Order: sequence, then C-alpha cells, then structure tokens
Amino acid sequence: MVNCNGALLAEDKAIFTHNNRALKYGDALFETVRYVNGTLFFWEDHYFRLMASMRILRMEIPMEFTMEFLEEEIKNTIKANGQENGSVRVRLTVFRNEGGLYTPSTNNVSYLIETSPMESPFYIIEEGDYEVELFKDYYVNKDMLSNLKSTNKILNVVAGVYAQENGYANCLLVNTDKKVVEAINGNLFFVKGNEVKTPPLSDGCLDGIIRKNLMKIIAGSEELDLVEASISPFELQKVDELFITNSIVGIQPVSKYRKKKFDTKVAKSLVGKLNAKARIG
Repeated sequence: MVNCNGALLAEDKAIFTHNNRALKYGDALFETVRYVNGTLFFWEDHYFRLMASMRILRMEIPMEFTMEFLEEEIKNTIKANGQENGSVRVRLTVFRNEGGLYTPSTNNVSYLIETSPMESPFYIIEEGDYEVELFKDYYVNKDMLSNLKSTNKILNVVAGVYAQENGYANCLLVNTDKKVVEAINGNLFFVKGNEVKTPPLSDGCLDGIIRKNLMKIIAGSEELDLVEASISPFELQKVDELFITNSIVGIQPVSKYRKKKFDTKVAKSLVGKLNAKARIG
C-alpha cells in the first residue's frame, strides 16, 4: 500500500497523470526516513528540512502539514503494510500539483508515502570492499538548490551508471571549483589523525540529516576535532579514513580509492553514538 494525500492505495494502482510536475519538471522534494519499532529516526530534523525546502521552492505549505500530521500519516502507511513492529525505509515525496509549463499555475502540493522493510533495526558498519572513484563528467553547482533533497538528481543517476559500468561501489562528486563535495547517495567525512573534515554547504553538498547529527557528535567529542572545509581531490590519498553518511545506511566506510586503502576505526567508534542519538531523536 502507498499513501497519496491520505488515501491508502494498492501500490500497482495508477495515481498520477501524464501532467504530473514531478515527472515533467522534477518539481518535487523527498525525505527518506528510517523507522524502527514505532520511532522515526531524526524525524524533527527531516520535517524542518522539508518545510524549509518547500519555502525555498515557493511551494504552498498546507495548514495540516504539521510534524504530528505527517508522522501519523507515515505510521498509518506502515501499519497498513503490516510493518509496524519492524525496521522500515520510508520515502515521503512532496510535489507541486498539476498545471502550467515551467511556470506552475498553482503552488499547492500533494504528497506520497512509500514504505519498504529493512533487515537491521540499528545502523551497522558494513565490512568488506567498498571502492570509490571520482566522477568528473559533470559538476555539482555551488548554490542553495544543490543543498536540497529534490528529485532533480540526474547527475547522481549518471554517476551511478558510471559506477556500475566500471565496477565501483560509489562515486565521489565534485563541484564547479573541482572540490570533492559528496557521494552519489550521501555526505562525506574525511579523517586524518584526530581531525574529521566534511565539506561545507556552500560547496554544494546535500544538507544531510546524518551529516548534521554526526557533526554535533564529533563537535562534542574530546577525542576528535571537527573541521568544515573544502576538500581537494589530492587530499583523498592522504587521509586515514573516508566514509559516507545517509539516513538509511547511517555510516558507510570506504575501503579503497585508487591505490589508497582506508581504515575504519573512527567510523566504528561513531556508529554506536549515532544509534544512541537516533533513538532519542
């Protein structure tokens, strides 16, 4: 079952017409949220990011779009799918309603909630090979639109095809200044000694929820120093660790970039703290 504007529908039921603006123009935003046994991890952060992003895109925020309303709609969908006692991946998509060409004829929105089961109730460190490469065919723009989790992800799609064709687990994206900003599906953290560095939002990376919360954890640590600064591709082979973060996986260590092999010590030390933070919101 999927939830479209509060109506629970069979997943194979036709919902949209050919005039859907998410289809025609990528005029949509989405949040992917991890649900475990009644708790939506970092739900408040996801909700406020969505609201801020809707304002930036000049979408009309419905009066009923409270944090409690959307949480209830998500949980209703999970319950309808018999998943309420497990671990679930939730995707909430908000799109501008039909009408207009590039310029919309309305700023009113609709929403769609999809859920799918997951195996682990906790964030875990996946061991094994995870090799990455730079993707340099196209570049991330250094602007606020790049910070948004919109459905305009064609660069990420093409990078994903490149990774698949060349046997890489992921690719690292660079911006128009040739700085490394993020992976295809998440933010990046680089570890050198006790210093943990992540690219700033001004470089064009996604304003990630796990990025935000991990930065708080690192900033509060006595063992680690947090630095928010641009990353040159030349630094990649000099760091001790490199890991990717997103709301579903949590922390994904990178094992190899070209001839450089990375450690996972700091990533392993952070995943337990991230799980603890996720459970208390």
